[in-house]
Amino acid sequence: MEAVLAQSTGLFRVRPAAAALATAFSAVWVHRMDDQAAPPIVITPDATIDLQWIDGRFRIAGPDKELQIERPLAGAVIVGFRFRPGAAAGWLGVPAGEIVGGRLDLGELWGTRARELSDRIKAAPDLAGVVRQLEETVGMHTEGRDALDPLMGRAFEVIDEGLPPETPLVPFLQRHLHMSERTLRRRFEDAFGYGPKTLDRILRFHRFRRLREKAGDNASTAVLAVDAGYADQAHLIRESRRLTGVTPTALA
Repeated sequence: MEAVLAQSTGLFRVRPAAAALATAFSAVWVHRMDDQAAPPIVITPDATIDLQWIDGRFRIAGPDKELQIERPLAGAVIVGFRFRPGAAAGWLGVPAGEIVGGRLDLGELWGTRARELSDRIKAAPDLAGVVRQLEETVGMHTEGRDALDPLMGRAFEVIDEGLPPETPLVPFLQRHLHMSERTLRRRFEDAFGYGPKTLDRILRFHRFRRLREKAGDNASTAVLAVDAGYADQAHLIRESRRLTGVTPTALA
C-alpha cells in the first residue's frame, strides 16, 4: 500500500494554543483518520516536537532527522500539542537529543507521573470535550513553569528567517548568540535534538514549501529554490529526497 503525507489523509485541524499553554506550546491540533483502512502515513522532519494523546495515553513524537512511517488504525484520533521551539526539553525535563526520532510513551520518561496525568482524562460525549480536558490537564502542568529557552527560541527564528546569502551558519550564530562553537552545539542538541546545520537544512526545506504554497503551482521551482536559500534547483532536489524520500514535484 502506498504511503501518503500525514496531513493529506483524514481530517486535520490546527489552531494556536490557548493562553494557559502558550508559555510552552505554539499550537493544538487534531488528526482524525478515515474510518476505512488508513494507508501508512509519512511524517517528514519539520523541526518540531509534539506531545500527543493517542489510544488513551500521552506520547512524545520527534524531533525527527529523517522521514518516519506510521500506520494508524482506521478511525484513530490523535490530539497533538506542539511545543514552541526550545521549550520541549524544559517541559519534559529531558534533553531533546535523547528523544530524536522517537515515538515514546510519556511513561518512559516520567514513570508514574505520566499515569497521573493520563488518569485526569475521563470519557467525554464528543471529541471537543476530550480536547478541553486535555488542554486543562496539560495547562495545569504548564502553568507557572518556565520551560522556554528564550535564546534558543531566538536562534530558531533567525535560522527560520534565513541568513544573508553566502553567510557561514555556525560563525554567524556564534557572533549572534555570543557562544563558543562547543557551547552552541551543546545548546542546540539539548533544545532541538540536533546541531545548527541539521536544523538549518530542515527549516530551509520548509521555507521553500511555504514560498511555493504562497506563489502557486505556476511558480518556477528553480527561482523558489534560490529564494529559499538553496544553491540551485539540484541542491533542493537532493535535500528533498533526503528529508522526504521524493522530489519537490512529487511531494506537491
